[in-house]
Amino acid sequence: MKELIQIQSRLKAPKKNKNTFGGYNYRSCEDILEAVKPLCHDLNCWINICDEIVEVGGRIYVKATAMICNNEGQTATATAFAREEETKKGMDAAQITGSASSYARKYALNGLLAIDDTKDADTDEYTERSKHDKTAKPAPAQPTRKAITAIQLDDQKTCDALLKWAYAAKNAHPDKPFNAGEYLAKSYDITEQIRNRFDALFASYLTAIQTKK
Repeated sequence: MKELIQIQSRLKAPKKNKNTFGGYNYRSCEDILEAVKPLCHDLNCWINICDEIVEVGGRIYVKATAMICNNEGQTATATAFAREEETKKGMDAAQITGSASSYARKYALNGLLAIDDTKDADTDEYTERSKHDKTAKPAPAQPTRKAITAIQLDDQKTCDALLKWAYAAKNAHPDKPFNAGEYLAKSYDITEQIRNRFDALFASYLTAIQTKK
């Protein structure tokens, strides 16, 4: 799809928002849409984003699908997942779902438009809560373990091996709830960001397997 190639090469979506706790800038879903709409107008194509609520391993995820279409009916799509937390300080149920939707939509757009955005979670509230949890419940000293980083998850061979490893563990106890991020954390040193990202990758992996069946 030639229009998508042009948009990916021309798109400029600066990180306008400031995370005051983390001390870094980030872009939101709205920032990406604001930047891409004029390019879509110039190239006579449009973007649509839709959400779907799915259950994977007893967990509820928001699955966002971003699609671009041109006047010839050619399309390209990308999907991303974000897990709803059971509770989140200062938010009601609708706001929790909305937050997960925004997060999933952002990463669906990232995939569709070839935007690299590895620093997350983005919000001040998320960072503040994470710091509070670490302060309130300091983890006991643990032996040094091998760490899993974003670079390793970006490596297809390494990521595929981890997903197959987690899938085998899930199938070993099919009747029990399984959380891929928690399982990864039992064997490796990971951050909350890596845990959430692996959860989303595993959800996509399961969806791909179910689609092939």
